[in-house]
Amino acid sequence: MPRVQLPAITPKRRAWNKGLLVGQKRSLLPKQVWAIRARLELADNLRDLALFNVAIDSKLRGCDLVRLKVTDIIRDDRVRERVSVVQSKTNKPVQFELAENTRETLANWTKAPEMIGCPFMFPSRFHDRPHISTRQYGRLVRGWVVSIGLEPSGYGTHSMRRTKAAEIYRKTGNLRAVQLLLGHTKVDSTVRYLGVELEDALSIAENIDI
Repeated sequence: MPRVQLPAITPKRRAWNKGLLVGQKRSLLPKQVWAIRARLELADNLRDLALFNVAIDSKLRGCDLVRLKVTDIIRDDRVRERVSVVQSKTNKPVQFELAENTRETLANWTKAPEMIGCPFMFPSRFHDRPHISTRQYGRLVRGWVVSIGLEPSGYGTHSMRRTKAAEIYRKTGNLRAVQLLLGHTKVDSTVRYLGVELEDALSIAENIDI
């Protein structure tokens, strides 16, 4: 009697995103930004305060933010007002400004004992790592949003990147400016990133009475 070869059965694997809120993360509102800053200042956490402020101002992806070097930020013993870095994703330069409050925070952080002889702006507290990892950065972001009572599943490292960009668009409506600041090669990417079409549609609908 011939033997019948049955097809192999592959066990079902649990989906990586099952039970998780995935998709675009929310940006922070100005009052939420200041609430997080206040808590970091009260805790006298110089590194995290500097990291948070630079994350908001730079609008960088997490992978580029954690790799910032002291020489990127400091020139002639002064914190630069404008910084240019090459993005790892596009291999193209992007510029960003550092607000006065951020520059002051960075100046204080670079004078801290932990920064002596360190080439990276945000060194890891693990001796085998030169700078914090993107995963560690993600955990810090989660802690920041939880500290002011926000649901962590709705926020992530891209929340930091989107926050100032979203505020600039809300105040100016200038998509091209936001595109340049985010380092997007196409304006379509900026539209999708900010959820512009939905926001604009809702704003129009709110102003129409029937």
